[in-house]
Amino acid sequence: MTDHPSTPVAPSGGEHSNAEDAVQDARDDAAGERNRRLAHAGVARAEKLLMSRYGISSQQEAFDLLRRTSQRFNIKLHVLAEVAVRLPAPDAQAPHWAPSRRRRPEPPMPALRASGAGRAGYGAVLKAALDRTLHLTGAEMGNVQVVESGMLRMERHTGLDRHFTDYFAFVGSSTTSCAQAAEEVRQVTVKDVAASDIFDEGSRRTILEAGSQACHSVPLLGPNGEVRGMISSHHERTLHDLSPDRLGALHELGRQVGLWLSWHRHTVVPVALDHLHRTVTGRN
Repeated sequence: MTDHPSTPVAPSGGEHSNAEDAVQDARDDAAGERNRRLAHAGVARAEKLLMSRYGISSQQEAFDLLRRTSQRFNIKLHVLAEVAVRLPAPDAQAPHWAPSRRRRPEPPMPALRASGAGRAGYGAVLKAALDRTLHLTGAEMGNVQVVESGMLRMERHTGLDRHFTDYFAFVGSSTTSCAQAAEEVRQVTVKDVAASDIFDEGSRRTILEAGSQACHSVPLLGPNGEVRGMISSHHERTLHDLSPDRLGALHELGRQVGLWLSWHRHTVVPVALDHLHRTVTGRN
């Protein structure tokens, strides 16, 4: 019998699938580690501020104080921490964390009037804003991000898989439509994700794997025109231009929600910080 040189055997479908799964697991692990590090960084800065200002003995004690305050006032822990480190730290003898100021009324949001979102708080406003955006753009997938420490942090999403939400949990580079919209302070439409030069390859792959072929990003604008966040819709098919009427409605929605986010951070969150200050200093 004549021997023949051995030939490579093509991997079976199962082996190929296992290799792809291993690559995806590695990506997920890297994204998860990055997200934990970034999520903890803001809270850690607030913990250290409390320890320094009030002589609190441990980061755990400072964390517990922040957590209890966030729960009492129904404010996201990371939002409370972000505002705490950005406001001037109070003197231990001061009656308030922030200087006494006239409480501004909640800004109207006629674009979300039917939802009653403002009365229900932060999470309800973001949910209603996302729902309204998807209605206007005709999409079933989307997400809301807020600006935090110079990045876009994902706060709410619908219809998107875990790989997508982990990958885009924090966006700092300009290689996405949402980052470009934030940088240029304008709405950005990507009609065909596969063909667009906006994305780096990792972002493009993650978006396409989530079933999104096109996307549209709407900045949420504060009172001075600064970007407070972003809402993006994701579409199962490539897009044509949105009509001027829809673009106008989306701009107005972004303006109203951005003003509300600014009000929440400058009016609602300082009330919670005042409570925290009085709790630590023993003031009534």
